[in-house]
Amino acid sequence: MPGAGAAAASRNWLLLVLLLLSAFAAPAAGFGSAKKVYMREKVRKMFYHAYENYMVHAFPHDELKPLTKTFTDSLSELGNLKLERLPQNYNGSALTLVESLSSLVVLGNYTEFERGVLWLSDNLTFDVDARVNLFECNIRVLGGLVSAHILATDSKSRLEHGLYKNQLLDLARDLGQRFLPAFETPTGLPYAWINLKYGVMDAETTETSTSGCGSLILEMGALSRLTGDPRFQAAALRALRKLWSMRSPLNLLGTTLDVVTGEWIEYSSGVGAGVDSFYEYLLKAYILFGNDEFWDMFHSSYLAVQKYFRHGPWYHEADMRTGKATYWQLTSLQAFWPGLQILVGDIAAANSSHREFFYVWDKFGVLPERYLLDHGMLHPTEKYYPLRPELAESTFYLYQATRDPWYMEVGETIINSLNYYTRVDGGFASVRDVSTMELEDHQHSFFLSETCKYLYLLFDDSFLAGQNYVFTTEGHPLPIRGSWHEKLPEAYIPANWTSVKNENQAIRLSALSQQVCPATTTGGSISLQIESACHIPDSRADHRCRMDDECGIDSTTCRKRVCSMAGFCGLWLFEP
Repeated sequence: MPGAGAAAASRNWLLLVLLLLSAFAAPAAGFGSAKKVYMREKVRKMFYHAYENYMVHAFPHDELKPLTKTFTDSLSELGNLKLERLPQNYNGSALTLVESLSSLVVLGNYTEFERGVLWLSDNLTFDVDARVNLFECNIRVLGGLVSAHILATDSKSRLEHGLYKNQLLDLARDLGQRFLPAFETPTGLPYAWINLKYGVMDAETTETSTSGCGSLILEMGALSRLTGDPRFQAAALRALRKLWSMRSPLNLLGTTLDVVTGEWIEYSSGVGAGVDSFYEYLLKAYILFGNDEFWDMFHSSYLAVQKYFRHGPWYHEADMRTGKATYWQLTSLQAFWPGLQILVGDIAAANSSHREFFYVWDKFGVLPERYLLDHGMLHPTEKYYPLRPELAESTFYLYQATRDPWYMEVGETIINSLNYYTRVDGGFASVRDVSTMELEDHQHSFFLSETCKYLYLLFDDSFLAGQNYVFTTEGHPLPIRGSWHEKLPEAYIPANWTSVKNENQAIRLSALSQQVCPATTTGGSISLQIESACHIPDSRADHRCRMDDECGIDSTTCRKRVCSMAGFCGLWLFEP
């Protein structure tokens, strides 16, 4: 992306804020204020049904087993984090409480938020002999602590004066320091697992995922900004740069790799499991920290995804070396992608994919973990739905960008499905098999940190009023602060610009700098067609072609160009 001066950077963020967080005044047609309040309160009841059952039957263990009203210490794989004032054989970390703190603030419950903050401040410790998954512990525990610290120190937090003295930040710093030995590899790529007390264990696996080593920059970067200790961001950034250097000539990455040798293990990848948050964090790191390096990585990888993974509204998997399709399947984690496309301004493409995900949700009542696109059927073994948030997340972003009441109707459908199929007396249960709706005895912590949060924000976004946040992949809000931005270049580099006259002033525009919806109107009464981030040029400069594959993606509409009978690429077909 071309560099920008301070004034232009401010304009970019303003447009991004307006795109996502504005237009509070008028309720959507057909979904009036009374209906929005009704749906908001329905989500509030869902959250507290899940939260209170956890607090009664599982706290301070990790997660709730809602069918039997017992608990699971799921961090025995993710963390095994012990608490100082409990018996020594206890293996819990109050994971669901950590994950719920930011959601309590979104719902306006500062009293319960304060109770949770103070309890963790007094009880949680990471000085334990516990093998943790670095990625999961980073996004759930470190991200939850960093976000809750920021919310606790916000002037709106209403915590009793003098009670909070940065205890959560101290815990986060301690946890971050325990992460650092994982990065001590020849490549700088971190081990997937680390013992919090003893570091990397003998004979530890050297295999990790693209997400696992490329999705650490938000939490660790924020920790560096808050503590003044650059080691956390430096470690995450070194790993990210190394990972990016391993991309293929097509700008594609694989799914799994070896952190010692720096060699790929699995060459096939898509936008789902094992890779998803890598793309997400490139763009969000650019927004949060203002470093053009993140945008350059994201833009290149985004174009590659659009070119090699996209097939109409769907995204299949492909071999990073050849770009050839490998697996034609929908995975539930892919449903985050339309929300990410909203952040970059590709609303048409986001809407197209989102509608297909909702079609599958509507077909089964929930979103199955895998759906085989080439066969139009469920995956034979991965039929479960663990209360994932990704479709609700994308629905929230699409409504913020469009104010189309249809997305509220989608949210209502999701809410009704969750209450009908997964609500039980002891909380909300995962679905083991979407074809039979048999339930599984597990209420994941992300149901509270993400699923309920995004559904609530869909109908009441007052938490965002006057604020500008980036949500981590676990739904924890981090504020966009000018003081966190790295110094930007003072001049634009002329490349790929569209220049227009506005009275006596020339304005240079491109979606790479403006980050707005393609084919939108900006600049007052001046109608402008600006170039979208989804733009893929035709294979030949003269636009000649023999087949559709030689044609790219239109720069202003994000529509696929096709080869005409006369042998030229263009928008010859009308989309419905």
